[in-house]
Amino acid sequence: MPAPESWMGLLSAAEQTHLSDLESRIPTPSYPPKDQWYRALEVLEPDQVKVVVLGQDPYHGAGQAEGLSFSVAQGPWPPSLKNIFKELCDDLDCQPPFQGSLLPWAEQGVLLLNRVLTVSPGQAGSHQGLGWESITQAWIQAMAVGEPKAFWLWGSEAGQLASELDADKHLVLQAPHPSPLSSWRGFFGSKPFSQTNQWLISQGRTPIDFDAI
Repeated sequence: MPAPESWMGLLSAAEQTHLSDLESRIPTPSYPPKDQWYRALEVLEPDQVKVVVLGQDPYHGAGQAEGLSFSVAQGPWPPSLKNIFKELCDDLDCQPPFQGSLLPWAEQGVLLLNRVLTVSPGQAGSHQGLGWESITQAWIQAMAVGEPKAFWLWGSEAGQLASELDADKHLVLQAPHPSPLSSWRGFFGSKPFSQTNQWLISQGRTPIDFDAI
């Protein structure tokens, strides 16, 4: 299933050709299923995006990845998602979520986009360097145009795009990745949820109900 037209329109002709070629070269099998590669883009039109959460690549366990960064369709929650929920509860003083799917965030204007949109089963980072990075970077650059947005850059891969963003215009929140290896280096206590909602309110926009999951 191709990317939605509204998002394809943000790519140059050369980037669209590159994406078509890339799609034909993705190894089989891969996660998430092909019909969910662009789910983050199918949920939201470009002009509906208020918050961008940039991940690295999909979860590589069976049944986990659903095309939304950090989101789990079913099964046990990976450690990084558990850490996100821990920070959510500490930040907003809310109850732990009942599900691992972050679709309710996406439906409120949160673009949950990975730098790399596919992965081979059981092989984290296996599709890095295949060509996804230039495409997702183009979409991030497009998001930096127009209405101010909040950008969450978690980890070194996401942080590389900080230079593409005008911090005077947007809310740019950088933090270590929420994985067990780095979450204690500054992810915990970063309070992205409350900071983002305070900023959205200051912009005269509706905050995100982050604990509605």
